Amino acid sequence: MGQVARKAAVATLVVVGIVALVLALWKLRVLVSLFFLGLVIAAAMRPGIEWLHARRVPRGAGLAIHYVAIAGVVALFLWLIVPRAVNQVGDALGTVPTSTSALDKATKNSTGIKHTILRAVQKRLDRLPAASSLAHASVSVTKTAFEVLIAIFFTFAVAAYWIFERDRARRVVLSLISREQRKTVGDTWDLIDAKLGAFVRGQLILIAFVATVLSLAFWAIGVPFWLLLGVFAGVVEIVPIVGPLVAGAVAIGVGLTASVGIAAGAGLAVLGVRLLEDYIVVPKVLGHAVGLSPLVVLVSVTAIGLLLGGIYVLLAVPIAAVLVTLVDVIVRDKDPADEEVPTLLFPAKDAEA
Repeated sequence: MGQVARKAAVATLVVVGIVALVLALWKLRVLVSLFFLGLVIAAAMRPGIEWLHARRVPRGAGLAIHYVAIAGVVALFLWLIVPRAVNQVGDALGTVPTSTSALDKATKNSTGIKHTILRAVQKRLDRLPAASSLAHASVSVTKTAFEVLIAIFFTFAVAAYWIFERDRARRVVLSLISREQRKTVGDTWDLIDAKLGAFVRGQLILIAFVATVLSLAFWAIGVPFWLLLGVFAGVVEIVPIVGPLVAGAVAIGVGLTASVGIAAGAGLAVLGVRLLEDYIVVPKVLGHAVGLSPLVVLVSVTAIGLLLGGIYVLLAVPIAAVLVTLVDVIVRDKDPADEEVPTLLFPAKDAEA
């Protein structure tokens, strides 16, 4: 009886510990998500850093080069895109009235998207909060902006540390496992890392491709806000399945403010780019980076969105890729060493250097 009681007590403690761990992770889901995002970013940069290291560039310098390149791309985007986007909005709205009566008159005399925007401005002005509410709102916005900056810094700091600590952590984990399982666990680790890195690099290529091609297509068709719509379509590529549908719907909606023909042209442009992406660009450039079917992606995106919230949808595909890889190895007894390693942008030998 004493032994049975001890086993029951141990089982109870294990269950309680698991429940407590799950609750703790749930409370810390933002921190866990940022940490996981940092690992994904590190996986995307690692092949480039190793490629530079093989050419006698220290890993620290390679990391700095990658971060400078990211900052340069963001700066280039702000310099090239933002002023032109602001000009497009200004041209579409014309001279916005400053007085209430002039705004009301301009709203009544406007049509299309200009009427919609002016009407929204008018409603906002009618519901202006008191000065005390404005002060409170400004404090809240400042706090949110500070939290976003801290989150960005934390994510990239995790990515930087993981570049240098990943191999050490891998050795520690493998030392805790029996010798018979070490090779399988190590190969699984490397496969997941390769999949996550290839996914991020592939998404960046797709974003640039879609934004560039659709911006040019919208400009040729004569769609209002062609640059804004093209960039928007590229950015929402990070939301699987749902993003392209939203981009197409928005493009058609904006096109309708000009004419039915322009709306139809915008819809056909989005459809054409989507077909080109699905049948040529993705298979040739991205390949099967994460090895997920569209159905698994759709279910993963929906489940993550309902369970954690909309912002976590961005991590749905990486999370699903990790889970599917673990299921393949543990349940389906696949050998991770036999799986095709994604080599997007970098040969496999460079990724493993």
